[in-house]
Amino acid sequence: MSKILFVMTGVDHWTLADGSKHPTGFWAEEAVAPYKSFRAAGHEIVVATPGGVVPTVDKASLAAEANGGQENADKIASALAAMTELSNPIKLEDVNLDDYAAVFYPGGHGPMEDLAVDATSGRLLIDTLESGKPLGVVCHAPAALLAAVKTDGSNAFAGYRVAAFTDAEEAQAGLADKAKWLLETRLTEVGVQVQPGEPWVPNVVVDRSLVTGQNPASSAPVAAELLKKLA
Repeated sequence: MSKILFVMTGVDHWTLADGSKHPTGFWAEEAVAPYKSFRAAGHEIVVATPGGVVPTVDKASLAAEANGGQENADKIASALAAMTELSNPIKLEDVNLDDYAAVFYPGGHGPMEDLAVDATSGRLLIDTLESGKPLGVVCHAPAALLAAVKTDGSNAFAGYRVAAFTDAEEAQAGLADKAKWLLETRLTEVGVQVQPGEPWVPNVVVDRSLVTGQNPASSAPVAAELLKKLA
C-alpha cells in the first residue's frame, strides 16, 4: 500500500481587499471525493498542513445548496467525520517526499490565504514536479503554485497547462469584486496556461505529471486521473 500526501490549508479565513476576513478553509467535497477514491484503491492518506494545525472545513461546503440537496450534504459531512487523518496532520515542514507515491492539494479559499505564499509548500511542489510523481491540484488550490518560485525568480509551473477556479466562477460566487486578486488572472501573469471550462462543470487538465481540476465537480475526476498514473 502506497501513501498519498494531502497538503491542506491551515487557515480558517481569507483576507479580502477591504481587510475583512471571509470565513473559509478547505472545501469538503474536494477532500472527501478524492479521499474515498484513493482509499478504495488501497492507498494510505497522510494529511500535512503548515505548522501541523488541524485543517478547518469551509462551513459553506457542508450546506445543502453546495451539495445538490441535504441528503448528499449529510453524506459529505459523514464521510468527512470518518476521515481521522484530518485530526492528526503532520507539519508541512516535516514532509519527506520520498515517503509518498503522489501529492494532492484540495481547494477551498484557504489556499489563497496561506499556501499561495508558503515557501515550504512551494519547494515541495517544485520537488514533486522534478520527481515526476503524480501531483493533483483542484479548484482554488492552484493558488499554491504561485509559491513555486525557482531560484531565478521564474515560476516552476510556467508553461504548464492547468485547470483552476476561474475568474468567471469567482464572479458568479459573488466574491470577485471583493478579492485582493483573482486566481486565474494571477496564474496567467506568472506564465501558467489556464484552460478554463464552463463554470461549475467538471474540467480536468493533464499535463505531464500534473493533474488539475477547475472546481468542486472536478475533484473526483482529478482523483481518477491520478489513480491512472499510479496504476
